[in-house]
Amino acid sequence: MIFRNPLKLLFYLCLLIVVLLVGYKLYLNLFMEEYEGVHTGQVERIERLTQAGEPFSFAVVGNINNSVGIFEQRIIPLLNNSDLDFMVSAGNAVSGGGEDKYRALHGTLSHLDMPYLLTFGAHEYEDFGSFRFYDHFGPHFFSVAVGNARLMFLDSTGKTPWQWQVRWLDDLLSQDSSAARIAFIGHPPFEPEGDMPFDRDEDYLHPAEFRAALIGIADRYDIDRVFSANLSAFSETQSGNTQFITTGGAGGLILNDDTSFYHYVRVDVSADGEVSHSLQRVGNGQHPVLKRLEGLWFFIYSLFYTGYINFLLIVALFAAVAIKLYGAIFVAKDYYPDYDLDPAPWLDKPLRIAMFTNNYLPFIGGVPISIDRLRRGLEHLGDRLLIVAPRYRDQSPEESGVLRVPSLLAMGEKREFRLANIFLARIRRGVRDFRPDIIHLHHPIWLGSLGLFMARRLRVPAIYTYHTRLEHYAHFVPLPGMLFRNLISHALIKRFANKCDGIIVPTDSTEEYLRMIGVKTPTFVQPTGIEYQRFQDVTPEQVLDLRKQLGLGAEKVLISVSRLSNEKNIDFMIEAINELRHQTDVPFRFLMIGDGHQKDRLQQKLEHLKLDDHVTLVGAVPPDDMAIWYRLGDAFVFASKSETQGMVILEAMAAGLPVVAVRSSGIDDVVRHGVNGFKTPERQDQWQEAVRQLLENDGHREELAKQALAFARDFSIDRFADDIRRIYATTLAQADKKRKRRHRA
Repeated sequence: MIFRNPLKLLFYLCLLIVVLLVGYKLYLNLFMEEYEGVHTGQVERIERLTQAGEPFSFAVVGNINNSVGIFEQRIIPLLNNSDLDFMVSAGNAVSGGGEDKYRALHGTLSHLDMPYLLTFGAHEYEDFGSFRFYDHFGPHFFSVAVGNARLMFLDSTGKTPWQWQVRWLDDLLSQDSSAARIAFIGHPPFEPEGDMPFDRDEDYLHPAEFRAALIGIADRYDIDRVFSANLSAFSETQSGNTQFITTGGAGGLILNDDTSFYHYVRVDVSADGEVSHSLQRVGNGQHPVLKRLEGLWFFIYSLFYTGYINFLLIVALFAAVAIKLYGAIFVAKDYYPDYDLDPAPWLDKPLRIAMFTNNYLPFIGGVPISIDRLRRGLEHLGDRLLIVAPRYRDQSPEESGVLRVPSLLAMGEKREFRLANIFLARIRRGVRDFRPDIIHLHHPIWLGSLGLFMARRLRVPAIYTYHTRLEHYAHFVPLPGMLFRNLISHALIKRFANKCDGIIVPTDSTEEYLRMIGVKTPTFVQPTGIEYQRFQDVTPEQVLDLRKQLGLGAEKVLISVSRLSNEKNIDFMIEAINELRHQTDVPFRFLMIGDGHQKDRLQQKLEHLKLDDHVTLVGAVPPDDMAIWYRLGDAFVFASKSETQGMVILEAMAAGLPVVAVRSSGIDDVVRHGVNGFKTPERQDQWQEAVRQLLENDGHREELAKQALAFARDFSIDRFADDIRRIYATTLAQADKKRKRRHRA
């Protein structure tokens, strides 16, 4: 049953509302009968009902505003059951000048059992409504003789020049012999006493010259009444012998209080031309609170009748809700991987893989080293690779399988970050000639975006490895830091990742982050491989030679490997080491391996803190020598929070070093607290206490070192390449399945 599922019921309700709204709009514009010059027929009916020298009565309503709930359902029945001869709208019979509003009004007025006349008001003028009023009803200003009275209708919207109307009115009344004279004008000439709800200056008659001229004519020719609308209230103002009456209670926004209430005005003209009027309230007999709620409801209700733009917005809103509900209810979702995929055909043959990266060797960093290791592992398995990367001044002249791209711009103090010229046609030509089976992207911007474009053009799957927490690189972006960190970086990752066919992440916490920001693409958790055996091949003699070169004695050695950049949190470690030297008697040396644009500033900081005897900024070390430098240490320390895995931590463990690191994504999955090292909050006292324990407790340090070595053994490059290759094959199988499904459709 539908009613047992509230979402289903809501879906069908939204669908019904959309159909009704669209159907009603079509009915108003296509199926209702055409009508024009309605006032001509209405005047003829009024003339037949009234005779000269006989009394007559009529109703004046204002601000009908296409109201169904009040005017059509409440006021019209009252008028039909009265002894009134006809009805006059003092303005704003429609809520806007759109064709649908005029057609809806015509349908509403068809329920009246008496003739009617309309004043051209502010709402009739909106949205090019002046043309529709003229076509459907008649002139914007006119005069009618009814019995022994003269009814005059004026245009206060500015459509007709007021000077012309004043001249016309003066000529008309100078020759008129009617016993009673009543005028109708949409905008009130006078502001009522007391506060009016929601009134604005433009709600009143302008310009001042028009107002003064009208008041003067009313006084000079003894006009009995002047009726206006445009305010959601009733008020009376006496000027000379003329009463100026504002009536705006036939619909629209009413507050149901002493000033603003539903009503119409009854006007009686006697046989000798005496004019009297009486206020006719339209009560609803509700509790005052419910009255106000009803007033609010009719205001909201009136919004459904305020032009095509709002109509389309309302339809779009309900349609969007219906589509969302349809997706939630009727579209089958499978949150599990497709276990029917067969990757074997792609595992059994060599693959051609194109990789796009914004940095690569000889630039030293986690991403270039990871890519190089993967390249060597895949080539060992028989695959062919093409790496699209920036050109560097000191790159190897004999490298193969790398398409180097010249730079448009080099950034950083040492110009280490290259903005490659992605607009070169030879890049696209080179990738097309390589004919890749799959494209592997290592960055979500620039060359990564070009790689995704090429994957779509060549109709091959795109795999993206999420290496780096982009939000920690806000200092490189010429945008407000908080804007990039809190919004742009996450939106960029989400948009890019959802365009790819598969995502590789190094840790479970990284996968959780991607899911939290809305990434829907299939994700594979695959830690980066390390050259585990290289660290085991280091000899004690190599380590001893390096100690001698560095002038190290019996002191303990703390090692850290990182680019010297803001996001790596080097200052945190230097300040903690500065405190630690005063808290331990164990002599130690901290070797900071790596280069970067912050090196000079950090060196100045060391000199200022007089840490030259405890901390050394080693600079860049050739990758082939790194295993010896790791084995030189007694413990590895780290404070970066921008890692997705922290590959240097695994390398340190492969060298038998326990780790002390600041807890963050990536670190949490690799460092097992109290097993292969310590992970602490970003608090210097806790971090330096963990380092002190490793310096002072040799037995505990050696136990953690053994467990770190055992943990790192599972992250060999061969296993890494083999697992990545299986991810490629699975993604290719998925793409092939989708392709066949499209062909069958």
